[in-house]
Amino acid sequence: MSGRDSGPGKAELDLIFDGRCGFCTRAVGWVRALDRHGRITTHAYQQPDVLERFGLTESQAHAAVWAVTGERKSAGAAAVAATLDTALGTRIFGRLYRIPPVRMLQDRVYQWVADHRGKFPGVTPWCEQHPGRCSVRTT
Repeated sequence: MSGRDSGPGKAELDLIFDGRCGFCTRAVGWVRALDRHGRITTHAYQQPDVLERFGLTESQAHAAVWAVTGERKSAGAAAVAATLDTALGTRIFGRLYRIPPVRMLQDRVYQWVADHRGKFPGVTPWCEQHPGRCSVRTT
């Protein structure tokens, strides 16, 4: 995995994802491919101290991906929009997300994908790739 994985660097956005999910790990790979300027640091929520560092509960982190920029946290589709904007250096996705009908649609699609993520093709989950860096928590 790249140096943008769980490092303390100077990222503009911290992305917290489910490290036991193959689809989620694959999506993080897509984010890394888009993030050519190293603006995003990724964290599997199962890593020690990640939940505490970002003020999240295990339940929150298991339910949705989280994007954290400074003191601002967003989850689900809003986090995806913030992540895409940061990775690509744009504001388009966040602006689209703020349009009520678009937001409602994106939230519903995100929730459906999140609820069925185990059925989508993925890669070896982050926690299986890094067993020494992932806690034994289960949800």
